Amino acid sequence: MPIPTVVPSRDHVRGAVDGRVTLVEYGDFQCPYCGDAYPVVNHLLEQYDWLRFVWRHMPLVDLHPRSEAAAQASEAAAAQGRFWEMHDRLFENQLALTDADLSEHAAAIGLDVARFERELREGVHAEHVAEDFQGGAAAGVPSTPGFFVDGQIHLGSASELDLRAAIEGAV
Repeated sequence: MPIPTVVPSRDHVRGAVDGRVTLVEYGDFQCPYCGDAYPVVNHLLEQYDWLRFVWRHMPLVDLHPRSEAAAQASEAAAAQGRFWEMHDRLFENQLALTDADLSEHAAAIGLDVARFERELREGVHAEHVAEDFQGGAAAGVPSTPGFFVDGQIHLGSASELDLRAAIEGAV
């Protein structure tokens, strides 16, 4: 099955909104390999002003028990217009994902913490995270990080060299 179509009103998009090439990552905030890919993607976005990056959730809770809570925390931040701030903070603090840590992250990026905590408690964003996960699984993502370059699964590594080759090959 192909990757789900990018929907800017639903998906989290960074870089060129109408980029010549779209890089989609299915990721897990607690995954160390996703943590390694985080600066690689940021560097590629700095180098290619025509690259569109899309983040989708794929929390692998069997391996990373706090990944679901972190994914929902990023969506609670998105509901307050701060997805990317939370995304970055979670990757820059991958070992700080307890409920208390998530609340501290919310406060640090200027969220309404009471609203944030209520949305996490009530699972307001669980469906969005589950839809992302199911889309990635159906599209054949074997593990995280899972990348697609212009809709084609990238089976190479998340190294800058491999991702750059895939992106430049799609231009």
